[in-house]
Amino acid sequence: MSKNTAINDAQEKLKILLDYWIEHNSEHEKEFCDWADKVVSLSTEVAQQLREAAAKMAAANSELMKAKQALPESKERH
Repeated sequence: MSKNTAINDAQEKLKILLDYWIEHNSEHEKEFCDWADKVVSLSTEVAQQLREAAAKMAAANSELMKAKQALPESKERH
């Protein structure tokens, strides 16, 4: 396997992983918000912490999206 092939393979795998992580984090973010809404009458502190966790998940996704955008395009294999 040539160095270019290995790099292209890593880029393709990373692109797939970044897409997966972004989607997965989005699901968690929504779940945290849903649970914050459910428990707010039980504990506003718990609800606030869940919303904070959701906000941090959104921030992590923002960084993952930047990483995906910065990922160089794979070079064609010959």
